[in-house]
Amino acid sequence: MDSLDENLIKLLRHDARRSISDLAGDLGVSRATVRARMERLERSGDIIGYTVILRTDAADQQSIRGIMMIDIEGHAADRVVRALGGLAEVSAIHTTNGRWDLVAELSAATLSDFDAVLRRIRLIPGITGSETNLLLATPRSTRARL
Repeated sequence: MDSLDENLIKLLRHDARRSISDLAGDLGVSRATVRARMERLERSGDIIGYTVILRTDAADQQSIRGIMMIDIEGHAADRVVRALGGLAEVSAIHTTNGRWDLVAELSAATLSDFDAVLRRIRLIPGITGSETNLLLATPRSTRARL
């Protein structure tokens, strides 16, 4: 991926509905070049789709969201990740290199549902500690909600 591809992706992230003519004008290249680059990025899997990004607060207005930092004993990471992946309330799992071994993004309809998810997660064998923070607002996000 070269700088033209990176600039094209930057423009598409900001507004994926822009016309190829507009993109070509901003990038200083022909429409055929933009079309070919987009097709190549799609074929290679760098671009997997185009979507609408909703204002996160509007999309998640009815749900409680949070992140849970998780400490794991020994070599239990794969087992814990599999267990977390089986929970519908877990939307993403990240490995980290800091104090915590994993960070899980969670959501539930109510605080009591959220609390129940936390209790289920804490019972997963291999988890030795955790810390959870509720997400109050998301002023900016570029992540598509699929």
